[in-house]
Amino acid sequence: MIQPTTTTVTLTADRDWLASRHGTDSTETITLDLTKLTKSTHYVEPTAAGPHGFIRSGVPVGRITASGLYGGYDPAATDGRQVLAGLVFAEAAFTSGQTKIPAALFWHGTAKAAKIPGGIDVTKIAANPAGAQIRFLAVS
Repeated sequence: MIQPTTTTVTLTADRDWLASRHGTDSTETITLDLTKLTKSTHYVEPTAAGPHGFIRSGVPVGRITASGLYGGYDPAATDGRQVLAGLVFAEAAFTSGQTKIPAALFWHGTAKAAKIPGGIDVTKIAANPAGAQIRFLAVS
């Protein structure tokens, strides 16, 4: 007999990277490719004590051209992730074995560069009509 169960995961929003509320009302739904993110920098893995891992809020991402999924922004990439699509708006929970994680994309507004998880070199962000419209402030 199969017994379905339901669980609830609650995460506390850590958005100290956010510099204003502008743009928070118009995020887009995306799917992240966990294999294109860095453990401990971009996400926390599930453990026996905590069966849900999470993608950190504020992680910069780019859209992978071939799959349409999103991975960690990398100005040196050649798979589409070299174009900054935006920042993961809210922590996104996932379970062990899951590689595709739904998330909200913050694609326009103002952010604090020094608070971005893993850091971001704003001098390497190339302007692109398909890219994010985020103004990065140098304040911490």
